Amino acid sequence: MRLTSMRWEDGRLSMLDQRGLPTREEWIPLADHHQVAESIRDMVVRGAPAIGVAAAYGLALAAANGADMDEAAKELAASRPTAVNLFWAIDRIMALPSLNAEAVLAEAKKVEDEDYEMNLAIGRHGQELIHPGWNVLTICNTGALATAGHGTALGVIRSAHDAGKEIHVWSCETRPRQQGLRLTAYELTKEGIPFHSIADSAAASLMRDGRVDCVIAGADRIAANGDTANKIGTYSLAVLARHHGIPFFIAAPTSTLDTKLPNGDAIPIEERGAEEITHIEGIQIAPEACHVFNPGFDVTPGTLIDAIITEEGVHSGPYSFLSERDISSL
Repeated sequence: MRLTSMRWEDGRLSMLDQRGLPTREEWIPLADHHQVAESIRDMVVRGAPAIGVAAAYGLALAAANGADMDEAAKELAASRPTAVNLFWAIDRIMALPSLNAEAVLAEAKKVEDEDYEMNLAIGRHGQELIHPGWNVLTICNTGALATAGHGTALGVIRSAHDAGKEIHVWSCETRPRQQGLRLTAYELTKEGIPFHSIADSAAASLMRDGRVDCVIAGADRIAANGDTANKIGTYSLAVLARHHGIPFFIAAPTSTLDTKLPNGDAIPIEERGAEEITHIEGIQIAPEACHVFNPGFDVTPGTLIDAIITEEGVHSGPYSFLSERDISSL
């Protein structure tokens, strides 16, 4: 059975509570779309593709419970602002000719199944860029836990490992929520992929010392010109990679493209609670009066991205082709 962040069984959605990983594996049953929206907000589930799948199943619960579908869609859409997959999945469900429970559930399952197949294709295409013996640096968690399975950036790493390329991974801890240390390390351990976790600030010296061969990251939203929103710290890695002559790749499904936005300046950036910085595991480490600015994402210009890997293939800049896409038809 593949590692997954959620499962639909006997008319109920259950989510693996990623806040407790890696030390506690707990599945939370969700009975309605209100609980799904709360789980997205509180990061029980996270990762742009997984959020989209969760929203689709949230609407399946709304339909099964006889809830007002328009109101359910609005509540789910308000759960997090940056990941475009959330809105893509909601729009896809709400565009169905019938919003009866059977039709909505069938479409939600399609969203999940198609995301998994897209991730496998991303892995196949992306691993062609990875040379045998490379040291690959990545940030945040972009694996099975962030998707319907296999993963995007971590899916490329997984596929390269499966192809026998004997790669090694540098996994950035990813402050402030440490998704790299808690979740990516968890997945890499389960897969038996050689890796070391590093403090985010160690990336520059590793690059200077010639110990990084490429950087690969995921995406929460990609604008028409290739500007890409991803976990805070990704932009820094792209700048460092360009300075050191290291290829920088983005891996994401086409559901993450937002061609309505001409560039990254229009991408909404979520600002999260101060306690993510001032506290660690509930323990306060900052002064009581500490002022905090905590954006959850930053935007990497498309000009710093050497390739965007989707399920359709490997695309090189300039990314003007994105402006010609109609993602509603995909």
